[in-house]
Amino acid sequence: MSAPGEAAAGPREEILRRVREAVGGPRAARPPVPRDYARRLTGSEAETRADVLALFTERVADQRAAVRHVSADELATAVAAALWGREAKQIVVPADLPFGWLAELDGVRALADTPAVDMGTLAAVDGAVTGCAVAVAQTGTVVLDGGRAQGRRALTLVPGYHLCVVQADQIVGTVPEAVGRLDPSRPLTWISGPSATHDIEMTRVEGVHGPCHLEVLVVED
Repeated sequence: MSAPGEAAAGPREEILRRVREAVGGPRAARPPVPRDYARRLTGSEAETRADVLALFTERVADQRAAVRHVSADELATAVAAALWGREAKQIVVPADLPFGWLAELDGVRALADTPAVDMGTLAAVDGAVTGCAVAVAQTGTVVLDGGRAQGRRALTLVPGYHLCVVQADQIVGTVPEAVGRLDPSRPLTWISGPSATHDIEMTRVEGVHGPCHLEVLVVED
């Protein structure tokens, strides 16, 4: 309730006032958070840039995802070959996916997600092709933040196959390095291999919460 002479508080202010009363006075200073974990790769894993890229490839493969290294000139052919290999007929792509990535497609229809493709169509297409925001060598993870060439989150969660293009300079060594490149206010999707669960009797089942198949193309100039 407002004091005499004060303007009446709105619902938001009233709720906040009650919350402050419930939690009491000002809180003590936050306890320090230990940050002595490894922020960067060390030792043989990071002697050269090639070692970091090799570690990323190894860890992606460990996650049961397919991974290949290609040059920029080979990318369009590699994308087409990956889709032909899966006998894909129709895929979905972000509206701002570089046209050149799909330049060699023949016999595969690419649906641009503009206007947004409905969920029924997303579930029926043979896959999605996107880029990423950053990738982590230590965990074999690709991270999407909805930026250029990545599209909305549904594109990489609903179709059963995800082909992700990773530029070599997007690969960092550790999760802290990746976090340092990301905007926490954006919708982040962290992908380490195909979607999988061991919830029932520790039996691995893939494709429960996302694509059954993940393929990564690392582009090196």
